Amino acid sequence: MSTISVSGIDAVILAIYLGVTFYLGIMKRSNGGAADFILAGRRVTLPAFVASLVSTWYGGILGVGEFTYRYGIANWLVFGVPYYLYALIFALFLARRARRTAFYTIPDQLERSYGRRTSIVGAVYIFIFALPAPYLLMLGTLIVLFFPMPLWLAIVIGAAYSYLYIARNGFAAVVRTDMFQFILMFAGFITLLVFAVSQYGGITTLSSNLPSTHLQWHGGNSPQYILAWYVIAASTLIDPNFYQRCYAAKSERTARAGILISILFWILFDFLTTTTGLYARVLLPELGNPVESYPMLAEKLLPNVAKGLFFVALFATIMSTLDSYAFVSGITLGRDVISKLRGKIGDADGNAFVRIGLAAAFVLSIGLTLLTRSVIDLWYQLGSIATPALTLPLLASFSRRWRLMPRLALASMVCAGGISLLWLLASLATGSNLAGIEPIYPGFVVSALFLLFGKKQR
Repeated sequence: MSTISVSGIDAVILAIYLGVTFYLGIMKRSNGGAADFILAGRRVTLPAFVASLVSTWYGGILGVGEFTYRYGIANWLVFGVPYYLYALIFALFLARRARRTAFYTIPDQLERSYGRRTSIVGAVYIFIFALPAPYLLMLGTLIVLFFPMPLWLAIVIGAAYSYLYIARNGFAAVVRTDMFQFILMFAGFITLLVFAVSQYGGITTLSSNLPSTHLQWHGGNSPQYILAWYVIAASTLIDPNFYQRCYAAKSERTARAGILISILFWILFDFLTTTTGLYARVLLPELGNPVESYPMLAEKLLPNVAKGLFFVALFATIMSTLDSYAFVSGITLGRDVISKLRGKIGDADGNAFVRIGLAAAFVLSIGLTLLTRSVIDLWYQLGSIATPALTLPLLASFSRRWRLMPRLALASMVCAGGISLLWLLASLATGSNLAGIEPIYPGFVVSALFLLFGKKQR
């Protein structure tokens, strides 16, 4: 694995970032009930909502660099456009409804519509979906670039750092640190792009030196592979971070406007990350590990101080998402599974179980990172199981017309997620997709059949 040369001033900049982030996380200890610990008292303002949601969506920054390095502008069409579309749908049709319910989590919505057993099964899927393993892997990879050490140790250190302030202050800590990290992530990538353009030129340089497939919409991938990512992008409609922020928003208007404004910031940030990824492909054609494309491009282009600021931006981008997904995993396992199974859902017990769930989420994620070293693979595999199981039953729960009968909602989740999991395992065992079909599709077919024939009669 490559290493980064770190000057004294760059190390100081990184240390300041870590110190400020930790201080923002631990200040004002949360002593309130579940609404305070899980939703910051439902007082999240529009600027905080936007900063937190935008920064949360980009923790896969090294994976974005990896995909852009390999496939070019297809990155924008895979990790950008479909997510904007689903986020727009969420803003227009779900944001106000979610805030109006005054629930705490997605399983609360499932329990109201389908009963406790279905809510617990749904919570298991959400726990899987929200596991922060991909972001821990990226954080560990970045730490090793700065401080040579075993990857597993870097991952453990990153997990422990995040756990300490989230466990203390809950969602308020996540939002406060996200606002700081939002500023840093944009500043860092603007800096890197400015240096790349000023030193090597603009569009002409890229078009003249990139492989031809890097400027094609598919990037050399099959249409089915691209389409699978568009289906996975439907996970936006079940993303617990969207719901959590809507539940925590100061008002219904804040929830809807916050998502619409966030889409504009995502478009801007995708422009920055895709363009800098293309420069990495041109300027580092022999790079051994594409996951390192952004860090190694910064090493090549940036002087001291600017380099320190950019690496702080990388840490901020990853940490903001790691914190959010880890906390959601902790809430889901602790409150929506353990607490409900034990029949203890009061504030004191619930918050304690959330902290236990948070620790379990980190431990499990550490194990996953040691088994799968590709960020893209982790996203793809986790998304292929949870997305088909949850999407249609959850969306149907908001509609009296389409809502499933409770026992069929449970069967739909179990069967859809189960067949996608089995399909994925068979594909991994044989080295290619079973029958040439991506694992996510059979699960969605099963879920759609349950939805069509299992609607609750009224």
